[in-house]
Amino acid sequence: MVEEFSEHPAENRKLQVYYDGSCPLCSAEVSHYKAQPGAEDIEFLDVSRSETNPGPDLTPRDAMRRFHVRESDGSLLSGAAAFAAIWHRLPRWHWAARLAALPGGTRVMEMGYRAFLPIRPMLSKAAGALGAKAENTRK
Repeated sequence: MVEEFSEHPAENRKLQVYYDGSCPLCSAEVSHYKAQPGAEDIEFLDVSRSETNPGPDLTPRDAMRRFHVRESDGSLLSGAAAFAAIWHRLPRWHWAARLAALPGGTRVMEMGYRAFLPIRPMLSKAAGALGAKAENTRK
């Protein structure tokens, strides 16, 4: 099955989440989101799989380097704004979406996300050592 960018009309399109399924930490986080009420309205696409096409405006390489979501209107968000879009759709995470919506909230979260990115490989390795499993073990 090919997982790819959906060209459905906006009213029929789910929020699309692009994540690195070869990363144990990322897989654990996405697994948590998938188990939440409201997740049925989100499509999770593993960009570590060669058959996943994130769309004409996002290369698989860029999608692997930074967290992205595509809104139902087709707009692409990344980093803290992408997380806030997910949180907005998951009732148990509305508190985090409200924090992101505060003046400067997303900007502060983005600074934290940028600080996290360079240490993500180390944290992912540690998560794997603690038992987290990558969804996709092939690279």
